[in-house]
Amino acid sequence: MKRGAWIGAAAYTLWGLFPLYWTQIESVPALQIIAHRIAWSFIVLVGLLIARPRLRSSSAGALGGGLLAVSIRPYSIAAILIGLNWFLYVWGVNHGLVVGTSLGYFITPLVNVLLGVAVLRESLRPAQWLAVAMAAAGVVYLSVAYGSVPWISLALALTFGTYGLVKKKAPLPPASGLTVETGILFLPAVVFLAAVEFAGDGAFVHAGPRITLMLAGAGIVTTIPLLLFATAAQQVPLSVLGILQYISPTIQFFLGLIVFREPFARVQLIGFAAVWVALAVFAVDGWRARTPEVSLQYE
Repeated sequence: MKRGAWIGAAAYTLWGLFPLYWTQIESVPALQIIAHRIAWSFIVLVGLLIARPRLRSSSAGALGGGLLAVSIRPYSIAAILIGLNWFLYVWGVNHGLVVGTSLGYFITPLVNVLLGVAVLRESLRPAQWLAVAMAAAGVVYLSVAYGSVPWISLALALTFGTYGLVKKKAPLPPASGLTVETGILFLPAVVFLAAVEFAGDGAFVHAGPRITLMLAGAGIVTTIPLLLFATAAQQVPLSVLGILQYISPTIQFFLGLIVFREPFARVQLIGFAAVWVALAVFAVDGWRARTPEVSLQYE
């Protein structure tokens, strides 16, 4: 379990460091970055399935018996949600909203709780209701203080929370499921990139070797933490992964403050503090109850 916890921590650490990667190619429009991320991730994942016999055989078994045909609709919805989440995240990071994106992933577990109540008719313990109420109060405070809703944070939390809801009963293994999702988006992504290239606005090859390599490397950057996470998920309890998931937005938060020097006033501190206390209540309650109600995260 100790080894699995370290592997899980590595996965969430890499996700937390993502802003350092995406800001290196911020000159490229976010839609192009996401199109490359989808296309190259699909290629890497297909290569992974081909190269690893055990993974390939398990995927083939899962895809057999018409299973994919039955589940193509939820995977299509999941593909749209994860694509939108990726776009919002990269757009936010490259527009100086790293702190805002971190807030989105801080509140994602609480959004998942609300979705579980609203859609799956799950019941909450009193401590969970308290955590949700405190987080909501923090978001409302930020909205009133700034005169606008922190839409990037809420959009990230809602898209990934809904993605998790759709994937809750997904029949395929993680790598296979993500391959299907990126496969659904692969053709639209390639068509978009071809159109951009035809219009003379493409960055790939034309923006220099460094950016070209980083656009192609988006597939590897996406899959490495996923593989680490999949390994950790097999070795440690979900309650442990639930605690580890806060590594990612915490790193993003401090990157926003220290590296990217984004403004962070007392107003933001009060709102964030309410969310952090809510998460502490939520995490402690979940740990004590030992129930897998905390969502898992990747960007």
